[in-house]
Amino acid sequence: MGQLEGKKAVVLGAASKDNIGQTIARLFASEGATVLVAGRHEDPLAELAEEIGGHYGLCDITDNGQVHDLAKKAVSDMGRVDAAVNCTGWALLANLLETTEEDLDKITDLHFKGTHHFLQAFVKVMSEQDPTGGSIITLSSATTKALINNHAAYIGTKRGTEALIECVANDFGHLGIKANTVSPAFTESPMTADSFHVPGLVDAFLPKYPLGRLNTADDVAQACAWLCSDRAFLTGQHIQPNGGLTLRGNPQAKDIEASVGAAMAEQNEG
Repeated sequence: MGQLEGKKAVVLGAASKDNIGQTIARLFASEGATVLVAGRHEDPLAELAEEIGGHYGLCDITDNGQVHDLAKKAVSDMGRVDAAVNCTGWALLANLLETTEEDLDKITDLHFKGTHHFLQAFVKVMSEQDPTGGSIITLSSATTKALINNHAAYIGTKRGTEALIECVANDFGHLGIKANTVSPAFTESPMTADSFHVPGLVDAFLPKYPLGRLNTADDVAQACAWLCSDRAFLTGQHIQPNGGLTLRGNPQAKDIEASVGAAMAEQNEG
């Protein structure tokens, strides 16, 4: 029997092929959960829902009404919600002095306001169902603990979501609602695919991981599955399934430039 046997779960941010959201959804289904996957693109969601024997719904997390409609659909389709995971995000790489107001509005709407919408909608469902309770997770980032250059707006809004999670954990724990964040580091996914093809870039990050490798999407999914199981007795925490990166910190811009420069020079010589 899987650790999520019989549970009903929602995974928002699962509309890109083989992204972290899809990895989480597949693992949850393999662990016995019925899963509703959601995002902004219907075809990949419908395909994934069929693959895992679940449900799907369209939802833009920046639209409060759509998020609340998603929560209602989850209850309608599955009867209740035992787990809700928010995997949405935008990896804005921008110097503070070059970040536009448009960029700032966009990332705030997605990371902070969107997460607030998500928490509001699913705390409401979990506090009204019988029995009450459930597990809510939003993906944060290792960069909130291990700073990296040119990520001010990204890190700032992600830290804001960590504060929201702590407030939910404190205010609604008496109803059996757990709320935690899970923080990937530099993870190979559709969002980072181009970066993984830059010569020398991964080499700049590898020495920062005590366990000797970058974390994978499956590492993140396994942490989420455990947090949503009955085995996890914790709330208001920021879980770091990233191989110890936060002990050493991310490489800084000069380290990355040196590593990429050396790899490019080696390629040119070859």
